[in-house]
Amino acid sequence: MSLYRTELRRLGKRRLTRWATLLGLLVLGAVLVGVFFTNQKIDAEQQAIAKSRAEQQHQDQVREAERERAACVQAKASGQDQPEGRYPTDCAMIEAPPRESVETQWFLPSTFDFRLSFEEMVITFTSIVALIGFVVGASFVGAEWNSGGMMNLLLWRPRRLTVLLTKLAALLTGLVAVSVAALVVWTAGFWAVATLRGSTAKMTSGAWQSFALTELRGLALIVVAATLGFALASLGRHTAMALGGAIGLVVVGQFGLGIIMQMAGARFLEAWLLPTYVLAWMQKKVTLEDWESCNATYYGECKPDTLDVTWGHASILLVFGLVTILGAALVTMRRRDIA
Repeated sequence: MSLYRTELRRLGKRRLTRWATLLGLLVLGAVLVGVFFTNQKIDAEQQAIAKSRAEQQHQDQVREAERERAACVQAKASGQDQPEGRYPTDCAMIEAPPRESVETQWFLPSTFDFRLSFEEMVITFTSIVALIGFVVGASFVGAEWNSGGMMNLLLWRPRRLTVLLTKLAALLTGLVAVSVAALVVWTAGFWAVATLRGSTAKMTSGAWQSFALTELRGLALIVVAATLGFALASLGRHTAMALGGAIGLVVVGQFGLGIIMQMAGARFLEAWLLPTYVLAWMQKKVTLEDWESCNATYYGECKPDTLDVTWGHASILLVFGLVTILGAALVTMRRRDIA
């Protein structure tokens, strides 16, 4: 009997795998339904209403500016004491903002523009499925160690690394198959949302290619998350090792490191945090800003220093973490006694 097919069958029959998959699908479905009911298609009537409300707000601002200018003139004519900075030296400087400052789109209802909003939905999908993949991956091998099933399996197939890598291959095969199917449905679902409750305009071949690459990066991140959960649980020979490691990374490695770097006055604090690199991997680039440094422009505008974190930086971190943890799991599997 094929070890690979046996592991695939074992993965599919595990209750945690089934319940976690069902829970993930329910969460994804809830997100899809929520987006559908919180958006609507904008027609000419809504455009006219929004334009009217924008015009009304601008007129309110004009009247308020006129009242303030009149009050300024009266205060200066009467010589009344005013709080410092209450009025400018020249009352004519009090003017209403231009009409363009009040945008019509502020008064439009929420609508789902597929080209502008779908990338965020891909990131949401990746986050949910990666979390499920991490838990399922950790449980898949951790339960084997905890129940003694790994020892029995090695009596049948004594090649340790082959057994561990075959189990990992079965896990990733099942995870990728389910993820790809769910991602196709996810894309079709949001295309329907955009068709019924938004807009599918400007969807060129280039836009589809960009979304496809984003989805591929999301699948890669899901695979990395599941592999890390699997490797951590194999290192500790228990599911709790992976879950505890993840909690320790979040609490100690992220919050603790963030506090330390903030106390040290480090610039670009987000550059020390893992979520920044995950987001950079998905979006290709994240620009961090240091508002402590204010570089005034010729017109007096404050321009902070910036730092770009790209998907290249993120890939180095992900590959390093994956190779280190999975390599440690393989070395430990080969050297430690099975008992």
